[in-house]
Amino acid sequence: MTSDHTAPAEYAPERAPRLNWAEHVPDVYKAMVRLDAAARRGMDPKLLELVKIRASQLNHCAFCLDMHTKDALAAGESVERIIQLSAWEESAHFYTEKELAAIALTEAVTVLTDGFVPDEVYAKAAAQFEEAELAQLLAAITVINAWNRFGVTCRMTPGHYQAGQR
Repeated sequence: MTSDHTAPAEYAPERAPRLNWAEHVPDVYKAMVRLDAAARRGMDPKLLELVKIRASQLNHCAFCLDMHTKDALAAGESVERIIQLSAWEESAHFYTEKELAAIALTEAVTVLTDGFVPDEVYAKAAAQFEEAELAQLLAAITVINAWNRFGVTCRMTPGHYQAGQR
């Protein structure tokens, strides 16, 4: 995840980047990069990017939305499916049952408003994914949520990432 994190002049000061966290804790950043690589291993690239986009939408991480929409397009994902992702429940016909289960699980893990992942959501995902795949999916969801926390808290600036920069 490399990018120029400087804000253009038209950005309001209250939206300017706060901290280049990776510079100050490079060992944590490197560990996150390794964790991200391990979490993506063996996952379908399009599904992985849908999961990352949906979590980033929920977390309001503009930097990660910029990155993962570009990576999704580079992986062959359609613009239409990316656009419809924010309304996936009303646009279910755009996605496979497996993708819907992954998106629902992403939402449940990302927004723990009830303090747990509902059994129904987990069961649908477990029915679509083998246990090892499900564990990989959970790892990917957890990792993007961690990246989102860094991006949102540090106000990382979107718009400079080009697909394949990682």
